[in-house]
Amino acid sequence: MSVHLVGGGWTPVGDPAITATFLAEASVRAAGSGRMVPRIGVLIAVTGDTPSPEFRDGYPASLRAVAACEPIVTIVEAGDTFAPRVLTDIDALVVGGGVTPAYLAAVDPLVEEIRLLVADGLPYLGFSAGAMIAADRAIVGGWRINGIPVCPEPTAQGLDEVTVVEGLGLVDLAVDVHAAQWGVLSRLVAATEAGLVDGGVAIDEHTSLVVGDDGFAVAGAGSVWQVLDEPAGVIVGTLGA
Repeated sequence: MSVHLVGGGWTPVGDPAITATFLAEASVRAAGSGRMVPRIGVLIAVTGDTPSPEFRDGYPASLRAVAACEPIVTIVEAGDTFAPRVLTDIDALVVGGGVTPAYLAAVDPLVEEIRLLVADGLPYLGFSAGAMIAADRAIVGGWRINGIPVCPEPTAQGLDEVTVVEGLGLVDLAVDVHAAQWGVLSRLVAATEAGLVDGGVAIDEHTSLVVGDDGFAVAGAGSVWQVLDEPAGVIVGTLGA
């Protein structure tokens, strides 16, 4: 089973290049529990109108458009937290998109249980914010470092300085998302150069980085941008799709 990090972007008709493998892993786990149709926990934290009502309804439906599954959707408002029961009797977990700090606060009571479940083979899919918080050291927003702009201000998630905190710890690299679309590769580069993180990946929309026991794979329409902190300086390359 794997950790699926999706850089954002979705379509109501589903995106099998991104979600088919995740749903297949969920089906395998469901079969082990005697279920024909996997139960997918879907966690969504809402801040104002973000994510949009269309995403709240449409993303779970887009999973069903790819493969038979039963999305179990739980929505909380920013400032609230998810109850432990959302992790009960599920075969896979999706943490959705929106305002990244709100998601990390909302899952805070569940962090240890999520780690244990994923270590036990529960497939995890982080979509946008859900991908960012999957890191051990998570970039949760911000657009300046020491007062100097490093990425567009509208991508800051309500934060001024680039902020790195303890995440879910499912992957040992920092993650940024909407890379090419929002211009945030520079945030990851600057955070690495400043020593806030030890490199990481920035993932384009409609693209996923799948991390498993046997390594990683890239799927989808875009690229995964890899940032390495080397003695000679920060190096950037693409893993490709």
